[in-house]
Amino acid sequence: MPDATVTSVTSPATIRPEEAAHFGALAAEWWDPTGSSAMLHKLNPIRLGFVRDAIDMHWGSDIEAVKPLAGKRALDAGCGAGLLCEPLARLGAEVTGVDASPENTQAAAAHADGTGLDIRYIPGELGSAGLDHFDLVTSMEVIEHVEDKQAFIAQLAAHLAPEGLMVLSTPNRTLKSRTLLVGAAEALGAVPKGTHHWDDFVTPEELEELLDHAGMVMGQPKGIGFSIGKGLHLSDDLSLNYIVTARHRGRAE
Repeated sequence: MPDATVTSVTSPATIRPEEAAHFGALAAEWWDPTGSSAMLHKLNPIRLGFVRDAIDMHWGSDIEAVKPLAGKRALDAGCGAGLLCEPLARLGAEVTGVDASPENTQAAAAHADGTGLDIRYIPGELGSAGLDHFDLVTSMEVIEHVEDKQAFIAQLAAHLAPEGLMVLSTPNRTLKSRTLLVGAAEALGAVPKGTHHWDDFVTPEELEELLDHAGMVMGQPKGIGFSIGKGLHLSDDLSLNYIVTARHRGRAE
C-alpha cells in the first residue's frame, strides 16, 4: 500500500492562526458525513462535477475517461482533511495537499493511507513549502479565511504551470449569504459556529481583480445554489456561493 507522506514547513504570510486552530479542532470529524463537516460532504460532489467539466474542456479530455488527470500534477491549497484531494488522485493526478492546520493534514494522510492513495500532505504556509509547478491548482472555500488575499492568490498563481488550470470556489458577500451561510447555517448547526466571517467573503468582481493583479484571467463564474427541491446544485445565481476557473494571462481560451 502506498504511503501518504506529511512534510513540515514554516508558515508566516497568509495564515490566520485562529482560523487554523478553528478548523484543526474539527479534524477528527472531517470524514464523518454526519459530523461538523456534513455540509462539505454535500458540497464536494457539486464542486467535483464542475472541476471534472473544467478539466475536460481545458485539456480536451474524453468525457468518458476514468483518469483524465493521468500524468498531471494537482495541488489543493487549503485541503482540509483531503475531501477533494482523494477524488483528484482517483482521477489520475499526482496530488499534493497543503493546509494551515497540522491536525487536518495528519487526518488527511491517515485517511489516504487507509484507502491506499499516495497523496502528499504538507501543513503550513503554501509559499514556504518549496513546491514546484502544478498542472491543476484548486482552492475551495479558502480565500475567505486567509489573512492576505492578494498574497494568497499570488502564491496560487506562482504554483500554476504556464498551461495549467486553476479552480476556486468561495461564498459571495451578499445579503443572502449573510442570512443563510452565517445566520441560518450556524443557528441550525449546519456549520460550526465561527466558521464564516461575512466581511471576509469575496465578490466575483473582487476575485477577478485579485486574479488580474496576479497575472490571471478569470473564467465565467458558476453559482452554487440551494433549493428544497434540488438541494445544493450548480446555478446561474451567484448570490450564495460560486466556483470559477482561472488561467495565466495570455493562456486563456
